[in-house]
Amino acid sequence: MTARHCQHCGGVLAERACADGRRREQCERCGEIAWRNPLPVAMALIESAGRLVLIRRKDAPLAGWWAPPAGYVELGESAPQAALREAKEECGLDIALDGLFDVYSRADVNVLIVAYRAHAVGGALEAGDDASEAALFAAGAWPQEAPPASGKAIDEWLYGVIRDIMARWRPDNPKEA
Repeated sequence: MTARHCQHCGGVLAERACADGRRREQCERCGEIAWRNPLPVAMALIESAGRLVLIRRKDAPLAGWWAPPAGYVELGESAPQAALREAKEECGLDIALDGLFDVYSRADVNVLIVAYRAHAVGGALEAGDDASEAALFAAGAWPQEAPPASGKAIDEWLYGVIRDIMARWRPDNPKEA
């Protein structure tokens, strides 16, 4: 295994027990802890004409599965701004956020999903950069997809997140795009 280096001073990182009892990488030179935190992902549960917008994912995790538009929160933007950007990039829609739907995390997965309820306010539904298809689905008429067979924790977890969303999502007040 190649040695990892401290982002502060360039010293070599070594795994050590911290004061709280957890083992973390820590710089041998300056003592700084190399934090490994989950990456935030913003997801938009977009309602249009009483139906939910889903995209067929092009890339891992879950390439080929249907899911709501989502993506990493980039430096310089908030989670809500990332949800707006990802919706436009992945399905061509301009959206307005209606509030928080849920937050999803799991200890063995390196992402944290912040899912927002949203509705379309403009644009045209079309597959974008990370999608091979984009479509509207009525509650209860979701695509039926088998669980992933990859054995990867992130695939299994994201599949469960999507199933939870589809079990709980219902249009509150249908809004037209």
